Amino acid sequence: MADHLSPDEKFHLITRNLQEVLGEEKLKQVLQERELKVYWGTATTGKPHVAYFVPMSKIADFLKAGCEVTILFADLHAFLDNMKAPWELLELRVKYYEQVIKAMLESIGVPLQKLKFIKGTEFQLSRDYTLDVYRLSSMVTEHDAKKAGAEVVKQVEHPLLSGLLYPGLQALDEEYLKVDAQFGGVDQRKIFTLAEKYLPSLGYAKRAHLMNPMVPGLTGAKMSSSEEESKIDLLDSKEDVKKKLKKAFCEPGNIQNNGVLSFVKYVLFPLRGEFSIKRDPKWGGDKVYTTFEEVEKDFAEESIHPGDLKASVETALNELLEPIRKKFQSPELQKLTNSAYPDPSKTTGGKGAKAGGGGGENDELVPSRLDIRVGKIISVEKHPEADSLYLEKIDVGEPEPRTVVSGLVAYVSQEDLQDRLVLVLCNLKPQKMRGIESQAMLLCASVDGEPRRVEPLDPPEGSSPGERVFVEGYETGMPDDKLNPKKKVWEKLQVDLKISDECVAQWKDNALMTKLGQITCKTLRGGNIS
Repeated sequence: MADHLSPDEKFHLITRNLQEVLGEEKLKQVLQERELKVYWGTATTGKPHVAYFVPMSKIADFLKAGCEVTILFADLHAFLDNMKAPWELLELRVKYYEQVIKAMLESIGVPLQKLKFIKGTEFQLSRDYTLDVYRLSSMVTEHDAKKAGAEVVKQVEHPLLSGLLYPGLQALDEEYLKVDAQFGGVDQRKIFTLAEKYLPSLGYAKRAHLMNPMVPGLTGAKMSSSEEESKIDLLDSKEDVKKKLKKAFCEPGNIQNNGVLSFVKYVLFPLRGEFSIKRDPKWGGDKVYTTFEEVEKDFAEESIHPGDLKASVETALNELLEPIRKKFQSPELQKLTNSAYPDPSKTTGGKGAKAGGGGGENDELVPSRLDIRVGKIISVEKHPEADSLYLEKIDVGEPEPRTVVSGLVAYVSQEDLQDRLVLVLCNLKPQKMRGIESQAMLLCASVDGEPRRVEPLDPPEGSSPGERVFVEGYETGMPDDKLNPKKKVWEKLQVDLKISDECVAQWKDNALMTKLGQITCKTLRGGNIS
């Protein structure tokens, strides 16, 4: 088909349904001379869902226009983005993504032999690429890196350095994949403009950028792998598809943030060129639409009922999903799916287990969800409203110390607490205690009896404020941003926190540690930790 298209026709096909194009003139110039080289990258994190049909349909357009298309499975990016994909699962998730993306493309009739597939770590760990990462990091400011990743990289209260590297690596990919243009969602615009700004500083050409709109999810917000109610998985059964579409936001006459209507526009029409509404004859009977504008107009005027729209989309969507479901019925692919995305309820934890709970994205009960840090008490005084409470200011490695209210008055003197290194749980919801908000919890060992004895836990000698405390065997997990008090994550994990006979702090017999060694207490063997 591409052989019979003029450069202008190819340009129209490449850019149709896009929200924005940066570098239109460059695209037109290349198309006058040769076929366009373009790449689309996807970080191998959560399971792809039906919104991935939007970029797939554009990839179909690129191929029809004669483009040379590369699909990048960005495994290193998946790890850098707040460790959304634990290192030990990266290889498995890349294999899953490759199988499911290829199945999607086959279901919409895209010839795979015209595509090039590549894994990020195949070239991103090379000497030249690594040197360019260092060169780029000497030019890009922290402000620019953070701004570039604001809509793509997971935003947390205390971002990791890895998230700041993410946008620069995506920029470098354009050069190392030798493309003319990068394709992605409009949420990546700031990364694209960072690439346009900094690649020429390294002596590399500025590329064009093609941006899809962000398709609303079923709840009306952006469709997300981490929000179960917003998405339909590619392997969902027909029953699940029906149930999720039934709950989908699709208000009569409302064409804004309508994920069902958007799927018709950005997937079904580009792939099929028409859309059929199936309905009872007494409500107007079946109707075939040849332009999306007609569908949108009739829905806005309430000539199409939301129930009829959902039922018709359900039929079309199941036709797309059925070949994918059948492919993944094979024992090999079922095993791959279960290995790449282990069921949290069946995970017992420990080394090799799925890393737990970064940002509260799952309900797996693992200690890596706790944000425990070394703290240094920089001031301690009696609570102004309660003589039984201390008011402490504790340095936990942040710009400002945290205010902590503790009940240690009866057990430890102010002098013993001053300048002491302690353990602090930093991601509990702040609570007011006698009128003052306690922003963290000071962790202590205790033994009940007469009298009750309490001791603060001791980090290893040489520790510094802000150092992370982890449970041995759970080093790779990321803590929740904030523990959900309704799910009682701390309370459930705290039950298994104990002091061993050797005075070592443990969770289920696994030591609490920093990079310098084990967490201990002075005398309270067999005590509890709270």
